Amino acid sequence: MGCGLAKRGKGDGGITVIKRIEEGGHGHHGGAWKVAYADFVTAMMAFFLLMWLLNATTEEQRRGLADFFNPSNALATGASGTGQPFGGMTPHSAGNMAADTGAIRLERGPRPTEQEMEEDESDRPAEPTRRTPGPPGDEDSRAARVDSVAPPRPDSASEAAGDAAGGPQPPQPLTGEAARRLEAARAEQERFEDMADALRKTFLADPALAELARQVLVEITPEGLRVQLLEADGQPMFATGGAAPTERARQMIQRVAQAAARLPNPIQVTGHTDSTPFRGGGTRSNWDLSTERANATRRMLSEAGVAEARIQGVTGMADRAPLLPEQPQAAGNRRVAITLLRQAEHPSQGAGR
Repeated sequence: MGCGLAKRGKGDGGITVIKRIEEGGHGHHGGAWKVAYADFVTAMMAFFLLMWLLNATTEEQRRGLADFFNPSNALATGASGTGQPFGGMTPHSAGNMAADTGAIRLERGPRPTEQEMEEDESDRPAEPTRRTPGPPGDEDSRAARVDSVAPPRPDSASEAAGDAAGGPQPPQPLTGEAARRLEAARAEQERFEDMADALRKTFLADPALAELARQVLVEITPEGLRVQLLEADGQPMFATGGAAPTERARQMIQRVAQAAARLPNPIQVTGHTDSTPFRGGGTRSNWDLSTERANATRRMLSEAGVAEARIQGVTGMADRAPLLPEQPQAAGNRRVAITLLRQAEHPSQGAGR
């Protein structure tokens, strides 16, 4: 506060006092806070810009930026470890302060030592190591199953004799029951082949039956000797949609029955149709039609001299087993199969069951 004396007026004899008040101490109302706020806004903008860059860049780009701002240090080019200037990837790791994240590192391990084996100069032969028995594993179990069904192998003495003779010896002949089964199977196979040849000659030798030979298929299968009587376009074996045989079918079945009468094998008769839906209406289908035709064939075999006791089965397969799968409606799929089943059993087949 300051004070001063005013000039004395001409007609006034008093004293005038003038007070001047100087204001101060109000610095908090200045502009310093604006600078701090501007720094805060700048920092937030930089932070959000950094977040956007991290989201907009790939891993390779971020790694390149990190390598750009992390130049190699000349002090870290030498071998330095913990405690040295810029030594180690972290303050607690050994090695140079160099970025090797993601790099493949090859480290050389200790060189293996070679143990010198002492040579035994004595003439005493080495003692074999004793094998300790243990529980059988998967390989031992499979080997045991194979040995149970495989034919007997010659013993070690026989193998040694074969090696001494200069090569493997021929297999030993089968004896006993196995030899009898093998001989029976060979004899039955020969009978099947003879019957197949006889049927072919029968149809080809007779001019009246030569035309029918194209509709007869004779083959030897694992089940036995199978004779299939096929239909051809314009040459049916049965009435359309029915099981009444034609004269052509009767002649063919009679020749097959005459050949089959010479063998004692059981007979299986199977009927087949094409994929054309049954046109008879009602509840009848190709299943009924194939079964009825197979049963009609059975009756014709019996009338031709085949004993009824030899018929083992009569089956209708409909269109489930076509002879020509690529042509399901072909006439050759409509057929009857007469199979003479095998009676003899090969030794290997019996062991595998």
